Amino acid sequence: MVNTARGFTLLEVLIALLVFGLIATAAAEVGSQYISSYERVRDKTLAGWVADNRINELRLQEELPGISENSDDRDFGQYRWRVTTVVQGTAEPSMRRVEVTVARYTDSGGDPVPVHTLSAFLGEK
Repeated sequence: MVNTARGFTLLEVLIALLVFGLIATAAAEVGSQYISSYERVRDKTLAGWVADNRINELRLQEELPGISENSDDRDFGQYRWRVTTVVQGTAEPSMRRVEVTVARYTDSGGDPVPVHTLSAFLGEK
């Protein structure tokens, strides 16, 4: 009598599950990296715009900004940002070096995480 039973053996099923598990793990890792990369690019782009806006605010002032350091919080997009502006003197008295550091507040509510820094020179008009 010939055994005509068809199907997979237990070993074949276990190997197929192992292969599927490896593929699913790799796909989940790629998805996670994609999301992290997207968030990093989004934050850098928004922080760059916030820093550029701050530099342009200083450029539009009538007078050269005084040497100082200050921080303020701003809402931009759907996030809250800490904008730190450092104005430094230069060898040329009619110029200032400005450095703007932008940090994003996280959902956990701790200290903001630095995302972008932009430097510029401003001169008298």
